[in-house]
Amino acid sequence: MTLVLIVVLVLVLLIGVLFVVGFNKLRRQDVATDEALGGIDVQLTRRADLIPNLVETVKGYASHEKGVFEEVTAARAGVQRAAKDGTVGEKAAAEAAMDRAVSNVLAVAESYPDLKASANFLQLQSQLADTEGQLAFARQYYNDSVSQLNTSVSTIPWMFFAGPAGVSKREFYEAPEGQQAPPTVSF
Repeated sequence: MTLVLIVVLVLVLLIGVLFVVGFNKLRRQDVATDEALGGIDVQLTRRADLIPNLVETVKGYASHEKGVFEEVTAARAGVQRAAKDGTVGEKAAAEAAMDRAVSNVLAVAESYPDLKASANFLQLQSQLADTEGQLAFARQYYNDSVSQLNTSVSTIPWMFFAGPAGVSKREFYEAPEGQQAPPTVSF
């Protein structure tokens, strides 16, 4: 009788430990995924903050390109809204709008050789290229984190703990059609 009681207690204890381990693993992965998505927000915001400086530099040379500058302003506001409380899809759409706006500003700059040689413009161009690289890394890091989380949520034994842990599959960060590559920023 005592042996049976000990075996039952050990089994209950093992199940309890497995539950705690599974619950904590899924919660850690969920938090890591949120953190990775925050990294994308940081880079999108950084890029959006660089754009007004780039626009002001270009404006001095191309004041008649008002539509391009309005598009940049609208795209920047969209990125800020999406970074604040948007879904992954909304963030990707805001990024695509910003990519188009940046490409248009750079296309305008292409028409002005003096602007392309300006130290301020070259510095902003370099910072933008650096930010694009960091943004690509942040997207990849997020997708890796989502992959790990989705694998755990879909496989035994972790899938049994997903409900109690409040964790579910996440969507990957995918660039909208035609926006898989960052805008070209080299001259």
